[in-house]
Amino acid sequence: MSYTKRQLIEAAFEEVGLAAYTFDLTPAQMQSALRRMDSMLATWNSKGIRIAYPLPRNPDDSGLDEETSIPDRAVEAIVSNLALRLAPSYGKAVAVEVKTSARQAYEALLARAAMPSEMQFPKTLPAGSGNRPWVSDNPFMPGPVDPVLVGPDGPLEP
Repeated sequence: MSYTKRQLIEAAFEEVGLAAYTFDLTPAQMQSALRRMDSMLATWNSKGIRIAYPLPRNPDDSGLDEETSIPDRAVEAIVSNLALRLAPSYGKAVAVEVKTSARQAYEALLARAAMPSEMQFPKTLPAGSGNRPWVSDNPFMPGPVDPVLVGPDGPLEP
């Protein structure tokens, strides 16, 4: 069983010092935090950090009790970075340890996601004598493919 979006948001509020068992968070505050978390993870997704987080098509499609399916290695990065984003709105300052933890966890995710792009042959490159005609009767290499990024991990295969 994975974390729900509500659990991640409540953990971020705990990092800020607004734990749910002490302070009653209103539904509006939870929705605001959910939108911030969705936008933060959409930004991460655009940077190549794909962690299987279900990004909504629009802000109204996201639910607090939705399962996230994120790996355990990403929980600390999400919680601590969300806490950094939420704290100024509530007039709170986060501890230096939380800032350090947020930076280190984010950099670990970014390092794991850093992969060089795949080199592709131009479509004008001759296939050469090693290519057999029963594989392809085209004398040139297939052209570059622009992968459509889908899901959490990579290109859509044709």
